[in-house]
Amino acid sequence: MSSGDAHGSVFMLVDPVDKTVDRDLALVKDLGLKLIYAINTHVHADHVTGTGLIKTKVPGVKSIISKASDAKADLVVEPGDKICFGDLFLEVCATPGHTLGCVTYVTGDGPRQDFQGGSSQQLFKSVHSQIFTLPKDTLVHPAHDYKGFTVSTVGEEMLFNARLTKDEYGTNVLLQEAFKNIMANLNLSYPKMMDVAVPANMVCGLQEVESKPC
Repeated sequence: MSSGDAHGSVFMLVDPVDKTVDRDLALVKDLGLKLIYAINTHVHADHVTGTGLIKTKVPGVKSIISKASDAKADLVVEPGDKICFGDLFLEVCATPGHTLGCVTYVTGDGPRQDFQGGSSQQLFKSVHSQIFTLPKDTLVHPAHDYKGFTVSTVGEEMLFNARLTKDEYGTNVLLQEAFKNIMANLNLSYPKMMDVAVPANMVCGLQEVESKPC
């Protein structure tokens, strides 16, 4: 995902992938933008981040990840921090659950105008307290998208997200228990890239610079 300020001058890439870095940078160049940040929402297990590779190709770009992720970056952020770029900013919201260090970046211009330690219970609480409390027309860009659904809204997720809208129980406590049961019975296979991706992503995707900040 990408984001730029209203005047189209500065730009950031969110959750870049190592295999698409050349494509992404070519697009940035074609659009005449200045890339200043390459940021991650968490330490991914399904791919190696392109953050470190981007930094070798574009001088001045800074990497960002949450402090809770315990990964290396130029800037480590905590809940409530604001990442400013041009006339916009991203506010950091802690949304652990998928991993311990997961964050959601909420965009704004001036006053807020809303746009490995996983736990299903924590994830449920994160979504309901940090995302479902945003205005329903807030755009939601997922960190993992495998089916071409690159964006939805908070309102859509509240109505149609099959894992978060089980309402036959009637209370939030039992909703949370239903979500926990769903997640515990997904029978997901071991991520193919996990043993490669997680160690690499702890150092911006460049394991050879493990001793240096990225």
